[in-house]
Amino acid sequence: MAEEKKIEQLDKDFFKRTDAFINVANDLTKEHDLGKVSASLLYAAARFNAYIVASSADDKAEADRNKVEAIEYFTEQYRSMLIANMDDYIEKYDEYLKR
Repeated sequence: MAEEKKIEQLDKDFFKRTDAFINVANDLTKEHDLGKVSASLLYAAARFNAYIVASSADDKAEADRNKVEAIEYFTEQYRSMLIANMDDYIEKYDEYLKR
């Protein structure tokens, strides 16, 4: 229920953007190992989020002050999203991973 409430708060294009990233990752798996694509996607998210924090600050000192809070925020967001998606894949395992 809490996850459904979070989803309702997302902007209308959230899943459209998400699907675009997933499609790029899926295309990359045609030529690269799943684990390597996953590592690249995770690194890209970390790099982009570091840019967001740094570019939102007025100076280097403010960026440094915001670092711990940003790490906590992004880590919690990732953890929550990962748990929700793992639960979804486990619940719908046979539907999603038809073998």
